[in-house]
Amino acid sequence: MRLRSSALAILALFATSAAFATSTVPDPAAHLAGAHAAKGVMCESCHKSGTSVSDGEREVNASCVGCHGPMEKIPASSEGPNPHKSHLGDIQCTTCHRAHESSRAYCLECHDFPQFEKMPFASPKRPAPKPLDDFTHAKPERVETVDLVVVGSGAAGFVAAMEAHDRGVRNIVILEKMPIPGGNSQLAAGGMNAAGTSFQKAQGIEDRAELMAADTMKGGKNVSDPALVDVLARESAASVEWLRERGAPLENVARGAGASAARMHGPKGGLAVGPYLSAFFRKNVDQLEGVDLRLNSRMVKLVRNDRGDVTGVLVEGLHTGLYQLDAKAVILATGGLGANKALVKKYRPDISPETKTSNQPGTTGDGMILGEEAGAALVDVQEIQLNPTLLVGSPVIISETVRGQGAVFVNREGKRFIQELATRDVTSAAVSKQTGGTAFEIFDDGVRERVAQLKAAFELGLAKEGNTLEELGRNAGIDPANLKATIERYNAMARAGKDDEFGRPDIKIELKGPRYYAIEITPAIHYAMGGLKIDTDTRVIDKAGKPIANLFAAGETTGGVHGKNRLGGNSISETITFGRIAGDRAADAILKK
Repeated sequence: MRLRSSALAILALFATSAAFATSTVPDPAAHLAGAHAAKGVMCESCHKSGTSVSDGEREVNASCVGCHGPMEKIPASSEGPNPHKSHLGDIQCTTCHRAHESSRAYCLECHDFPQFEKMPFASPKRPAPKPLDDFTHAKPERVETVDLVVVGSGAAGFVAAMEAHDRGVRNIVILEKMPIPGGNSQLAAGGMNAAGTSFQKAQGIEDRAELMAADTMKGGKNVSDPALVDVLARESAASVEWLRERGAPLENVARGAGASAARMHGPKGGLAVGPYLSAFFRKNVDQLEGVDLRLNSRMVKLVRNDRGDVTGVLVEGLHTGLYQLDAKAVILATGGLGANKALVKKYRPDISPETKTSNQPGTTGDGMILGEEAGAALVDVQEIQLNPTLLVGSPVIISETVRGQGAVFVNREGKRFIQELATRDVTSAAVSKQTGGTAFEIFDDGVRERVAQLKAAFELGLAKEGNTLEELGRNAGIDPANLKATIERYNAMARAGKDDEFGRPDIKIELKGPRYYAIEITPAIHYAMGGLKIDTDTRVIDKAGKPIANLFAAGETTGGVHGKNRLGGNSISETITFGRIAGDRAADAILKK
């Protein structure tokens, strides 16, 4: 990354290092600490006397801000996207800039931005973490005692911690192995399915929990656990209300794939639900007394007693080393396995190793691996979902909301080939069969204005435009004449309210310009339907069918809810509902002891 001034050239953060324990001046050519020292900025400027660096590195990041100003006021230092205004929310200087080791732009974990590889003291990749097997017999350097450990800071983890806190639990630690919170929830684009909500009723939408449950069972090919599906649907409206009461209303309602009614709830203005909720959760949790969010803190083992009860976790802290948290209850909310190529190959050898993933890099199945090691049963682990709409050239998913607001699928030949709101397994298979294994979402200014999340495609330069459909076809590499004829026929069917070609159930929105857009999309590894077996109280079940004492789980790390295929909007719904239940039941267990 080429920086515009010497001040930006030394923007960075000082991780704990033996270098600070000596009076040796760091080599200015070796790393950022040396660059600072060469300009007279010595260790004590960032490392206050008598303090140590926490795993979350907030202390040294505060020093960065004190000198350079807040992240949002630091100008872009290269062409293209501004890494200091990340879609991941509350990033810190140390997320990318390191002092005593190689730096690396976190954006490169997912995106291909060559200009970011030019940042000072950059490394082509981050070192791989130690395998979890290395910690099987490891001993902690120290032991802390807490009431509740929540592993993972996605939606399920944050909600579980908030619910437990509401119940009166005060000594709560949330562990997040990545340098930023949010997990895959941070990337969720669509919305949250819920039936019978106040927002639906206000818009005249008729829906019931029974319909949502039936749609979920049908979408999952009727292999989901009916009891878990019943909880998902029956508690969904209460979960939307839970968010509204706490200041995060999801008032936009759209129809998602596989749904018999409009029930996908999202933020006002068509914003992506993931960043919206993640920012809300982080702000709320930071204000809760007795809740400690620890970044760069990796669970490497579940600790059990002689009876097999879970009594805590072993943690590898970035700076604090190996330590044990003894706890009255543990909630696993570690997400799925979509970024773990070895596990994907193990459970789905038919998926090509070249298939991209939409998952953030920390989604490596740790909860499933360590849960199984602790005796937990796994369910449906072979069910790994492909999402049909990964942006070609980026790891960004374009959600069903875009299609729900009127977008149309066409192939390179300019023809529709599928009912756009079919389930993800069906649409992914259909897209894969098109020329080049890709297709295009076609939309107009109306859709663009209604769905704010489309902004990412334009910022990344991945949306093609045209004043006419023929011009769009030429610019996007789609047959111009066929594209024009296809959209004209689609508009005629929309006016008539009936899709005679593919039976789209909500065909009512015409694409009328004045400008038209195309985004090229392809299927990608997106979601793990399988995981730890749980009951309706989110207790983790062992291989003998019995609950493992003190161990709960929620979110994508669990299995049983989605069967063979997850409906869009059901993931956030699952994380909120089962996160609430996990926090509540863990609080029950803690407060009784």
